[in-house]
Amino acid sequence: MQNVKPKKALGQHFLVDLDVARRIAATLDQWQGLPVLEVGPGMGVLTQFLIADGHDVTVAEIDSESVAYLKSNMPQLPHDKILECDFLCTDLAALYPKEQHFCVIGNYPYNISSQIFFHVLEYKDQVSCCSGMLQREVAERLAAEPGTKARGILSVLLQAWYDVEYLFTVSEHVFNPPPKVKSGVIRMVRNDVMDLGCDEKLFKTVVKTTFGQRRKTIRNSVRSLLPPISALPDNPLLSMRPEQLTVAQFIELTNFVSSIRASHS
Repeated sequence: MQNVKPKKALGQHFLVDLDVARRIAATLDQWQGLPVLEVGPGMGVLTQFLIADGHDVTVAEIDSESVAYLKSNMPQLPHDKILECDFLCTDLAALYPKEQHFCVIGNYPYNISSQIFFHVLEYKDQVSCCSGMLQREVAERLAAEPGTKARGILSVLLQAWYDVEYLFTVSEHVFNPPPKVKSGVIRMVRNDVMDLGCDEKLFKTVVKTTFGQRRKTIRNSVRSLLPPISALPDNPLLSMRPEQLTVAQFIELTNFVSSIRASHS
C-alpha cells in the first residue's frame, strides 16, 4: 500500500525523522507498566517505537486512509488496537476502566492541539502522563510560568493538576509536508493534587474570565462574576494581571470571589 497522503483539513504533518520519533517515544520510559493511547498515529512512525519499547499501545485515528495503512503495514499492532474515531469525541473512560491509569501521546494536529489537552484534562484522574509534539508556541504556553507573556488559560488549568515540562524543539524540516512553524515536545506528569481547595467549576470560570480580559487588572475583570457592589474588599491579588498569578493564587482568588458571592446572596 502506498504512503498516506497528508490532508490539510486534518492538520496532518507526518513526522519523517526516526530519531525525533524515538525521542518522543522515550518520554514515556518511566511508565512502562501503563497502557498507552496514541492520538493521530498517521503511518505509525511514533507507534513503532512505542511498541518496540514494550508499551501496550492503542491508537485513535480519524483518517480512514491512515487506519487502512496501519492495518496493512503494522502487523505488530493488532487490529482491535486500531480505533477509527475522533479523539475529541471519544469517551476515554469507556476504553479504560475507571481504576485504570494510562498515558496519552501523539504528534498532535496543530489545529486541534488545545482541544486535545482540554479533553485529556477531563480524565485527569486516569491520565498519569501526557506527552507529545505540537506547535512550539502552544507547547511553550502550556509550560509557561507565572509572569511570562505566554501564560494563558491552559497553562493554569493544566498546571493545577500536572507538572508540565517543555522538553525540546523540533525543526519544521522533519515533516511531510513541512509546517510553517517549529514544533515543541512537552511532557505532563500528574501531580499529587486530588482537591484544589476551592469550587473547581468556579476556578475554571475565574481563570477563563480573567484571561479573557488579560489587559485589565484582576479587580476589573472579576467584577462580572460578582453581584453589584460599590467597592471590593482589599486584596493584593486585585492589582495583578492574570499571567502573574500562580495556581495557588488563582485558588485564593476563587475563594475570594466565592466568599463575596456568599456574603451578598
